[in-house]
Amino acid sequence: MKPHISFLRGINVGGKNILPMKSLSALFEQCGASQVVTYIQSGNVVFALDDALQLPTVEAAVVAQIQSQFGFAPAMLSFSLAELEHAIDHSPYDAEQCDPATLHYGFLAQQPDAHDLEKMHSLRKDSEQFELSDRVFYLSAPEGIGRSKLAASAERCIGVAMTMRNFKTVMRVREIARGLL
Repeated sequence: MKPHISFLRGINVGGKNILPMKSLSALFEQCGASQVVTYIQSGNVVFALDDALQLPTVEAAVVAQIQSQFGFAPAMLSFSLAELEHAIDHSPYDAEQCDPATLHYGFLAQQPDAHDLEKMHSLRKDSEQFELSDRVFYLSAPEGIGRSKLAASAERCIGVAMTMRNFKTVMRVREIARGLL
């Protein structure tokens, strides 16, 4: 049994795409996952899969069930614990040197083929820093991401589906996934 993490995009935001975490856990279990744990209401799911089950198959089954039961199909971005650890270990920003509340991980559905870094730099506030690496968009936004033009436009500039998580959430999800080992 190997730990995996799925980040669902755009659920329980602004009263739209409502999906109770208890229901989400049950759907993952129905589709073959075990030891399912959700973290906060924004669609962070940690689970284990038997080696016989393929992650893309489970993802597709869960999304199909969400569509059938709740009427929408969220993007689901999934990673193994090793991939999440790699993303954390390769962050260009040290949480001890800057405020962890300002650090964000934009998890990408796939490695982008083309991206508009020039546009991203033009949208960046002087206080913001970012780096794009494999399947992660790292963002340091000391003034917050709520008013950040870069954060709002990053997905379009990168060209692939993305979902953002803050440093605290990523660390807690890693801790939960390590607990499944």
